[in-house]
Amino acid sequence: MTDTATLDIQPGRLFIGGEWQDAASGSTFDTINPATAEPLTQVAEAGAEDVDRAVRAAREAFESDAWQNLDARKRGKLLYAIADRLEERADELAALETMDNGKPVREARMIDIKESIDCFRYYAGWADKIAGDVIPVPGPYLNYTRREPVGVCGAIIPWNYPLQMAAWKVAPAIACGNTVVLKPAEQTPLTALELARAASDAGLPAGVLNVIPGFGESAGGALVNHPDVDKIAFTGSTAIGKLIQRQAADSLKKVSLELGGKSPNIVLDDADIEAAVRGASMAIFYNSGQACTAGSRLLVHEKIRDEFVEKLLKRAAGFVPGDPMNPKTRLGPLVSEEQLDRVLGYIEKGKQEGAELLLGGDRVEVGGKRGYFLNPTVFGNVTPRMTIACEEIFGPVLAVQTFSDMDEAIQIGNASEYGLAAAVWTRDVRKAHHVAHKLRAGTVWINTYHNLDTASPFGGYKQSGYGRELGRYALDLYTQVKSVWVNLA
Repeated sequence: MTDTATLDIQPGRLFIGGEWQDAASGSTFDTINPATAEPLTQVAEAGAEDVDRAVRAAREAFESDAWQNLDARKRGKLLYAIADRLEERADELAALETMDNGKPVREARMIDIKESIDCFRYYAGWADKIAGDVIPVPGPYLNYTRREPVGVCGAIIPWNYPLQMAAWKVAPAIACGNTVVLKPAEQTPLTALELARAASDAGLPAGVLNVIPGFGESAGGALVNHPDVDKIAFTGSTAIGKLIQRQAADSLKKVSLELGGKSPNIVLDDADIEAAVRGASMAIFYNSGQACTAGSRLLVHEKIRDEFVEKLLKRAAGFVPGDPMNPKTRLGPLVSEEQLDRVLGYIEKGKQEGAELLLGGDRVEVGGKRGYFLNPTVFGNVTPRMTIACEEIFGPVLAVQTFSDMDEAIQIGNASEYGLAAAVWTRDVRKAHHVAHKLRAGTVWINTYHNLDTASPFGGYKQSGYGRELGRYALDLYTQVKSVWVNLA
């Protein structure tokens, strides 16, 4: 791993039209290390004028003959080259991600950075395989379709997987021939800026990728409302997703939304208890619970509830908050003081509404630093209408409920406004598929949790959003279909 003492973190600037620039206003903001609550560096704060400059740069690049006429295989080679540049600096990027986000460095290196690199390589392979169809229509006509790029794509990403979420949007958008204006979360802008550096070093033409750190209300709002942006791809909260959808309606922008979740993790009475305990722990404590797919609702059959919870609490107690730069740490801090306060508020709400606090619930110091650390937290005797069973907490807080039969588990699992992910644990393959088919969620895991791959689609039902990222399905988000008719008579 990279030694943080040798990591030179420079002030961040906007990347617009292939050049590093200050914000037009000269404004900057601090990006904070969640483990220490101390600033890492200052970053230029994009405003409406900067967004306009970035969009104009993206539009100019998109309309240029150089980009329009670039062979698709050469687009693919550019994406391969970006992946290579990221891989060359993988350890450094992992350390930077950890310092900016707080996630354990081992997870940052082995999951976030690795999968970001894989994402660019996967879509590099798709660049020259985006094809239309020939349709057998009646009459003396040749009818065929073309898949063409949408145009200028605005990508707004969250803070929980900064580089990975950027890759999920930038890679397929460029593979399809679009140009991109990327607004990273203000809490975690640093690896997105390094992605811009990698793209520039790889030879990506100026203006194809622009990165503009800033705040949602100003930079994000200006991007959504800009008349020359053709598409918005957003990952974040359901509340902000609804706001984006309303704002984008004025210009009828294409919009794809990957939003919140309150995923049910169902353990049937015939499950492998040891495996399910391991899975349930990872489902909620991985990334400190800051995952839209977090298994925050644990539904355990009443027959095995006592044994299961006893084993779960023992395992959960082993997730000791620690220095995220230590490769042995499995539970880092929350991303910000604001997020810590939000999660602590939910814990208090759980206690007030009568849930039984079985473990944790308290803030801790690590290494003499008052970072944003929270002990793993487990609530028992949770009922379906309690706030902690309904609302997305986005922290290491588990709500344990019980059920008496499979139909009740499905009913409780589906009794949510969200539908992003779910899981079921059972040795019975018939039950496994029955539950998987009945759960209204975009991803269902059977006897596992949190599995993702660039080749497999990801997205939600209900208020977890619409559109599917990853796999070939993402190509639909970044292309539009043209029908061409030729009179052969």
